[in-house]
Amino acid sequence: MPRGSSPKRERQYEQIKESAKQRGESTGRAAEIAARTVNKERARSGEARSASRTSTKDVSSSRRGGLRSHRGADGPTKEQLYAEARRRGVKGRSSMTKAELVRAVGR
Repeated sequence: MPRGSSPKRERQYEQIKESAKQRGESTGRAAEIAARTVNKERARSGEARSASRTSTKDVSSSRRGGLRSHRGADGPTKEQLYAEARRRGVKGRSSMTKAELVRAVGR
């Protein structure tokens, strides 16, 4: 978290980090997810000194979290599943179909 961030953002960071850990992310990955999410929210609300165009104009982090989280629009894409399989070290992922990747990453 950046120096001088509000207690609200500190709590938000910790909550997101713990949630990511419970979903099975590593500590480092959980911290990265939390930091990116909180920084985007800070940029959207004008708390950050500078903000990228995507931080202010893109879909909010809270909305984006639900877009593909529950089989809506057929769930995550094959590319997203492949990336998850690579992160988890699944062997043979390059020749797997989308259905096989779904089973391999446990979704």
